[in-house]
Amino acid sequence: MNLKFSDNPSLEMGQFRLLELPPELCSLIESSTNTRSVNSLRSPRRLTIRGQPDEDAVLCTPEKTYSLRSIVLSNSVLVVTPSSNSEDVVIREQLHEILEPVPCLPKLHKLGNLLVGKAYDEGHEDDIDLVDEDEGGRPTKKRRFTYDNARENLQASDQEIAKGLQDRRILVLNGYLRRLAPSHLATILELLLNALVSLSLSYENAPAHDLVTALEEEHEINRDVTRQVMQWFGEVTGEGCWKMDVAATVKEVGIGILRAHRHDPILEPQFMQKWRAAVGDTFESKVELSLLSGNCLSRVSALSDPPVSELLYFPSSELPADPAARFVDLFLTRPRWNGDDIAPFLADIVVDNKDRDRLLLKYARSITDASGVWYTSRAKLQ
Repeated sequence: MNLKFSDNPSLEMGQFRLLELPPELCSLIESSTNTRSVNSLRSPRRLTIRGQPDEDAVLCTPEKTYSLRSIVLSNSVLVVTPSSNSEDVVIREQLHEILEPVPCLPKLHKLGNLLVGKAYDEGHEDDIDLVDEDEGGRPTKKRRFTYDNARENLQASDQEIAKGLQDRRILVLNGYLRRLAPSHLATILELLLNALVSLSLSYENAPAHDLVTALEEEHEINRDVTRQVMQWFGEVTGEGCWKMDVAATVKEVGIGILRAHRHDPILEPQFMQKWRAAVGDTFESKVELSLLSGNCLSRVSALSDPPVSELLYFPSSELPADPAARFVDLFLTRPRWNGDDIAPFLADIVVDNKDRDRLLLKYARSITDASGVWYTSRAKLQ
């Protein structure tokens, strides 16, 4: 057996990459192979490379996303294959690096720009298609964005994309993605809570059909919209009953009230009273300010005597996805942060607590006193 170079090295150069799989990806592939051998009709679990030409590629499983880190090898690795017409072994490629998958956050920040002008608001119940006007004032359909478009454009696993759509309150109507306007979402949730009371239904086992019908007949809420909102804030069982996620629902109602106070703060006792009234007697005991972590800032009012806390709407979801820019925004908003207070505003840009601590070490200075750990900016802010 002889070892020889390919007859067409220039054509084959760059066709091979070595990927070093961590244990969880090896287990995924092995389990998929075993499952396929037992049931040939079942589709294998795939690894997918996602990214546009101007983006760094990521590797996606059905559930997770991995960045691909290049590691240079001190010795070259030869890729060889048997020759098709002899016993020779042909060198197809010389590789000087391997790619290492590293768990990373899904890159969903483009969703906001892709869905600009595609909001679904109150009064749109019969307006499932998107209509705009051209330069001459004539009606024209806007370019619509589908779930498949999202999979093509977003660097995230299918499970992460589905969760991202839910977290960002994005509906799928007639196959197209529409962001549900926050004010309309707050209205629908309050109507659902009122319907549970008026129909004497248990929030742990309410017939979904009855709630959907009640909102459609009494308030003209699109049935598909109501169903999806119910799935966001609970679980619709196989028997067609809705088990409400009380904490998530109460939280969203609170955010809906607080949203009007982005620049004009509201006193905490006044806000809590409005919040309890909005969720009703059944759920008022579930109202806790901790539910709004990562969505509000609390400070002592300078005008109240005795001192009373006041709240401002400050959602982490609207802060920059880039860590450096996010820390700038945070420290411009508040020059000194308590460790427990800043953590919720970093949760959506870190993989775990270790990753969060690394960012704090890079962008902030820590100070420890009797009241705990405090962070200030490392960079000089203008």
